[in-house]
Amino acid sequence: MDCWIDTHCHLDAPEFAADAPAVRARAAAAGVAHCVIPAVAVAHFDAVRALAHSYGDSYALGIHPLCVAQSREQDLQELDRALGAHRDDPRLVAVGEIGLDFFVPALCQSPLRERQEYFYAEQLKLARNQALPVILHVRRSADRLLRALRALQPAGGWSGIAHAFAGSAQQADAFVQAGFKLGFGGALTFERALALRRLAVSLPLSALVLETDAPDIAPHWLYRTAAERAAGQPQGRNEPAELVRIGALMAGLRGIDAQALAAATRANACAALPRLAGLLV
Repeated sequence: MDCWIDTHCHLDAPEFAADAPAVRARAAAAGVAHCVIPAVAVAHFDAVRALAHSYGDSYALGIHPLCVAQSREQDLQELDRALGAHRDDPRLVAVGEIGLDFFVPALCQSPLRERQEYFYAEQLKLARNQALPVILHVRRSADRLLRALRALQPAGGWSGIAHAFAGSAQQADAFVQAGFKLGFGGALTFERALALRRLAVSLPLSALVLETDAPDIAPHWLYRTAAERAAGQPQGRNEPAELVRIGALMAGLRGIDAQALAAATRANACAALPRLAGLLV
């Protein structure tokens, strides 16, 4: 069986509260060997760590840009404390999910635009101080993210993942040159995602990792339009088990064997998040 790595899965989300063990078991049965569980706020730190230890997975600690409006200055101090307290935990693989979101209108305007940029820069500094990779939220914000990465680059350079990447080829190259792998998931499964599919095919195989962002970014076979939902059809819940079908689709687009893609993206995940390698033996 192919051994896939879901590099971004929110198993601590409320949508999984009732059946997280069954969700993780389905993923394992499908061939998903490992999940990376990023936090989105301080209140989630203990949960993602407990889930990672319970399922043999890994976790990241950070404050998501969509959460900065509700976050306090002290939360950055709490993140610093948590990173220090768990620095020797091999399952702590990154600082994340952090970044910038310029899709939500309120986050594009003062004061939240400046606030999320401040939280992003401060978390990059913490990652640099702890010598940890970063998992980046990139939504209409690639250039600003890259600017801060260049300004705050550690002596040994960055590593990490640009999650749910949907930027240009030039931006993709810039992230790769900065030390990042690019995360592809459910958005790739839509036939209309022509630019994203071209990017997934044209990028070097060494640049790619796979993810679900479960329970979000449902692949096309789970997605329901607004009209369908209004007619009573429930939106399908994304799960890490869907990674296998997403991976098979990407392999088909690239014209390679699914097993080869699983092996390559597994190696890429370990390069992006070096502590993973010790967890996958």
